Amino acid sequence: MIEFRAVTKRYPDGTVAVDGLDLAVDAGRITVFVGPSGCGKTTSLRMINRMIDPTSGTILVDGQDIRESDPPLLRRGIGYVIQHAGLFPHRTVLDNVATVPLLTGTSRRQARTRAAEMLELVGLPAEYGKRYPAQLSGGQQQRVGVARALAADPPVLLMDEPFSAVDPVVRDDLQQQLLRLHSELNKTIVFVTHDIDEAIKLGDKVAVMRVGGRLAQYATPSELLAKPADDFVSTFVGRDRGYRALGFLAADGVPVGPVATAKVGTNAADAAPTDGWVVVVDDENRPLGWLPAGRLSTLDKVTGDDLVSGGSLYKVDDGSLRSALDSALSSPAGLGIAIDGNGAVVGSVQAGTVLDALAEARRTGEVPA
Repeated sequence: MIEFRAVTKRYPDGTVAVDGLDLAVDAGRITVFVGPSGCGKTTSLRMINRMIDPTSGTILVDGQDIRESDPPLLRRGIGYVIQHAGLFPHRTVLDNVATVPLLTGTSRRQARTRAAEMLELVGLPAEYGKRYPAQLSGGQQQRVGVARALAADPPVLLMDEPFSAVDPVVRDDLQQQLLRLHSELNKTIVFVTHDIDEAIKLGDKVAVMRVGGRLAQYATPSELLAKPADDFVSTFVGRDRGYRALGFLAADGVPVGPVATAKVGTNAADAAPTDGWVVVVDDENRPLGWLPAGRLSTLDKVTGDDLVSGGSLYKVDDGSLRSALDSALSSPAGLGIAIDGNGAVVGSVQAGTVLDALAEARRTGEVPA
């Protein structure tokens, strides 16, 4: 566990970056520091590994005051990932990842073996180990940065806005990878972001900080959305916090209705009704997109050409009310495509039935009205 006890950071010019921070980071969980620029979230993170020393107060890691530790030794036991990965450009990817194990006394062969294991863990093919950072995309470099931070098997991982420099699609993939890694490795992760959606998605607990370095609220994402501590938190979380809160409500009670499907390669005349919309699926019954049923009458065979995007998908096994509602609202047919764990179409969901479930959740106080 990491504990901040009345921690303050004041610079010589009088600027207060962090003001009286009291906070306990749970072991084996993801804790996210979020807030506007100048709120002290990155300063708080960097004080954990003594890249910055506090002016007053105490920081404990596993019950030990970090001021009693030699900074370089302390940092070798704490993984650190920054926004642009910070890789050594003159070293191969494999040697980048092997850096910390080598510093801790591991032999070169063992360090490289460990590095190869870490690259596989973060989803990079083994051949990428021979490349240099400049030969990788931004998202791939960030994966290498995570692999390097994990190479010495540290119990604590610090991540300072690691995904903010990549595009939204890559960012979502990196977030999913982080959640997968955390479920497998059970590290204590402190994550900094300015994006409240990222904080809510990743955090087991979220610390919202206000300008001046004061803690505004520290709570689980669902608590933060349902009961913001004050107007600042409410404004920062956003006016659509009720919609975001749907992400924490299971949609297992939402009825799944029928949906017309047509398999690629079949006779168009036999595939579907003459009105409405049809989901075109592959041989595994996985959705490829929508076609107006009337369009089928102009075709001999069902093809994957000229499909209309079906929007997001709703997973019936573990979907939330938010994913169910989004699938219905983003669909051109007004019907969300419901899929099973293998990605196969099992039916459809309607916005109205999701809203009925939302009304019941509001009635029972599970989401803010």
